[in-house]
Amino acid sequence: MIQAHLKKRLHGVNGEFNLDVNFAVAEGELLALFGDSGVGKTTLLRCLAGLEMPEQGCLTVNNQTWFKSFHQKTIPFNLPPQQRHVGYMFQDYALFPNMTVRENLEFALRKGSDKKRVDELLAMMSLGELQHRKPETLSGGQKQRVALARALASEPQLLLLDEPFSALDDAMRSHLHDEVLRLQQHDGMTAIMVSHDVGEVYKLANRVMLMEAGQIVIQGSPAEVFSKGQTSGKFRFTGKILAIEAMDVLHALTVLVGNQIVRVVATGDEATLLHVGDSVLLVSKAFNPMVLKLEK
Repeated sequence: MIQAHLKKRLHGVNGEFNLDVNFAVAEGELLALFGDSGVGKTTLLRCLAGLEMPEQGCLTVNNQTWFKSFHQKTIPFNLPPQQRHVGYMFQDYALFPNMTVRENLEFALRKGSDKKRVDELLAMMSLGELQHRKPETLSGGQKQRVALARALASEPQLLLLDEPFSALDDAMRSHLHDEVLRLQQHDGMTAIMVSHDVGEVYKLANRVMLMEAGQIVIQGSPAEVFSKGQTSGKFRFTGKILAIEAMDVLHALTVLVGNQIVRVVATGDEATLLHVGDSVLLVSKAFNPMVLKLEK
């Protein structure tokens, strides 16, 4: 269980603003931070990891205090990063350039951990053939997979992911979504992820917090946050099915069109031909949409 109330002055492209957040994360939950660039999402991750210090507030993780400071005149308590059992995937990857892929992962293992963990992660990330290469010889997508594997290597109490899948192709992204979900649920790991991808957040997160200028403006399930005020009644677009829900004789389809969530209705016969992840064409027919599955 994470309880956080953190404040910190930040400097953005539009001037100074205050990061001021108050939220809780349940054990085993995957929380997504969503919002425009420069609103404080990465700074919040860095404060949770102990890489930046808030000016005021408190942070407790599983009843252990990681940060506490309510008065500027008193010396704050700030647990060092190395004592916070955190796995952090940086947006710029931050791999050790003098180490091979395998050595980067082994460095992140907890003391006494079985090195089979490294072999499992290399296989999961399809990095086996690259394990003896150094970061400078890897593509951006390959570096991103190494950085994600390294964040998972220590089996952290808290996993922090900053745009973890942005450089990957669709097939690899979908594969790693499934693997991260499997690991996170199997290990009961609490995770906080920064993402700009609505479909990704919808698939992975239990809850999403929408941030603007350092503040949490709305939070809830992805369906609640992204559907509010953004659904459309007239459209002619291709999209991807995010969810299929049975409703008596009909089915509700949640479809990602661009970066917008659209909810439409399908008959039982239509729904039997559709699956989560299918690409579809949404066509307005009078006042009722038609959903046509696209061949891959």
